Amino acid sequence: MSNYQQTVRIGGMSCASCVARVEKALAAVPGVGRATVNIATETARVESEAPLEFNQLLQAVEKAGYEATPAPVPAKRPAIPEGIAVLVAAALSLPLLAPMVLGWLGTHFMLDARLQWLLATPVQFVFGARFYRAGWKAAKNLAGNMDLLVALGTSAAYGLSVYLALSSPGAAHHLYFEASAVVITLVLLGKWLEARAKSQTTSAIRALQQLRPATARVRRPGESDRDVAMQEVMPGDLVVVRPGERVAVDGEVADGSSHVDESLITGESLPVARHPGSRVTGGSINGEGLLIVRTTAVGTETTLSRIIRLVEDAQAVKAPVQRLVDRVAEVFVPVVLVLAALTFFGWWFAGGDAEQALINAVAVLVIACPCALGLATPAAIMAGTGVAARHGILIKDAEVLELARQVDTVVFDKTGTLTQGRPVLAALVPHGVAEERLLALAAAIQHNSEHTLARAVLDAAAARTVAGTAPAGFGTASSVSALPGRGMSAVVEGVELLLGSSRLMQERGIDIAPLAQRAQDLEASGHTISWLADASAQALTGLLAFADQPKPTARAAIARLHARGIKPVMLTGDNQGSANAIASALGIQSVQANLLPDGKTAAIAGLKSGGRNVAMVGDGINDAPALAAAHVGIAMSTGTDVAMHAAGITLMRGDPQLVADAIDISARTFSKIRQNLFWAFIYNLAGIPLAAFGLLNPVFAGAAMALSSVSVISNALLLRRWAPANDAKE
Repeated sequence: MSNYQQTVRIGGMSCASCVARVEKALAAVPGVGRATVNIATETARVESEAPLEFNQLLQAVEKAGYEATPAPVPAKRPAIPEGIAVLVAAALSLPLLAPMVLGWLGTHFMLDARLQWLLATPVQFVFGARFYRAGWKAAKNLAGNMDLLVALGTSAAYGLSVYLALSSPGAAHHLYFEASAVVITLVLLGKWLEARAKSQTTSAIRALQQLRPATARVRRPGESDRDVAMQEVMPGDLVVVRPGERVAVDGEVADGSSHVDESLITGESLPVARHPGSRVTGGSINGEGLLIVRTTAVGTETTLSRIIRLVEDAQAVKAPVQRLVDRVAEVFVPVVLVLAALTFFGWWFAGGDAEQALINAVAVLVIACPCALGLATPAAIMAGTGVAARHGILIKDAEVLELARQVDTVVFDKTGTLTQGRPVLAALVPHGVAEERLLALAAAIQHNSEHTLARAVLDAAAARTVAGTAPAGFGTASSVSALPGRGMSAVVEGVELLLGSSRLMQERGIDIAPLAQRAQDLEASGHTISWLADASAQALTGLLAFADQPKPTARAAIARLHARGIKPVMLTGDNQGSANAIASALGIQSVQANLLPDGKTAAIAGLKSGGRNVAMVGDGINDAPALAAAHVGIAMSTGTDVAMHAAGITLMRGDPQLVADAIDISARTFSKIRQNLFWAFIYNLAGIPLAAFGLLNPVFAGAAMALSSVSVISNALLLRRWAPANDAKE
């Protein structure tokens, strides 16, 4: 695997054959492991084992006939803005086209040959200069591209018109200045519309980049709060975020409470509560409260920067189908040149009319431009990954898009993926005391504990206090001591209490028989049991049952997978009873429990060997091997960075419904790729024979060629209307 990546901006590309040529030139540079060119973003990503001098890449690209600049440098603006160039070229071309249009209406007249020449020449050599420059570079390298086709075709029509005008001055010849001028104008129009549409496909990245604040208000010891540039903020700094401001850094709330809108980063539609200890993400918008945030990540290490890199990488890497298209395009232009030559000589020998033969050959050259072929795949990938990112689904690369649509089995980790990942107090079973008394005593013992089960007890006690159903105030515990592996003991209101496992009860001689059957039933349904007893009286007080609850959307997520014909599977390291209980509640039939990380990996390998296309969904470090082993790894960003790095898709919020959404947008994006390739090939496959047999003149060929590029990008942009199923219903 290559250790270094470099992005280069490429200028002068016009079609899919250009892409193949630039990639071949870059791949030939010593040390380059792989070069990938994206015509939609006009960039090349070069991978190498060691750092490369930019001049090496520059020389290779220029030798191939193109321009190269470091990627951060914006693309050069043309001397004449493209929109103005199109308008002026159209103004000069329309008078040339008028006699043809009026002829269809029954009015016949012809412009003076000198006037036609005056109108056509600026279009041919000023506005068409770009085609000559790029075509000449391609010809020098014994290669062909769209610009060479346009330059040859329009030059032939223009040259024939000049020859006819000079050979018989004053004669009423039909000249072809309108063909050369209008074709150049239409190609320029197509390029301009294409550039405008391409800018929309990159809107997702631009929107994410605009979330980065330029400054942050920093609070440092001995200094008053002051605004500093983002590059001056260091990890550990306290950043003040006032109501309505954008959070400048990734960090943890040190002071204050508020609601934060993270919709543009995670896709979460509702603001989320943030209080001391909560994590906040740079780029989100603070709500009503003042927050003091302790910085944990800045610069390229922030969540927002990682999201932007993931989206850029996804749009830079080719889908496997595009590599096939590039190989076809590489030989397409030379084949077209041969077909144009055959058309010319075939018509000339068959009818002896060199003029008609040349016009038909020009039409072949113009209609064959493979612009749409080069844009078909990258335009769809950019639109699809962009809209997915806006809704909290980050797709690592285009290969994942092709694989995700084929998934027929989704394997879920349980804890933190399908469940909340933290236990809640699910049941209280008192013995000889009131239920409120049982809860109050348990809360008193665990008042200062950070254990997850203790937090569940305290949360339940606090909830009942708020609701006014008791226990409002529980006693103060003293002589609190932990009993490792068993539980804890404490003195509450002068009574020694024990809280812990069945083993602790047995060791202290507490009879749990009165509630043994109830405890057994709860354990069988996946609950964890703690006992509370009065050690002084050797009497059982009751039991507390804890459970990790399913996420609110988990059942709907599984139902959506079933509806798509996808089989859900649960693999967990938890006990079989707990796994069965959650699986039953969610509608999952296939469950494996008590698995170590290598057990999950082996289970996935077994599914794959059985012919299943497997996606793995997880969030923990122990899930990373399984994520990497599956055809498609899907990580919850609420989990660990290790899991995210091992996955091909990252879900920016812990909603399992996003799994079905990720598969859906992948399928829709690939569907757009197939539609685009169909239309791109249809234009060429249908147009070339029509032009070769004289049924398509150069003007209509130019219009069809321009229309093909615009229709392909417009079709891809329809993906921007996609929304997750649960959003679409709202």
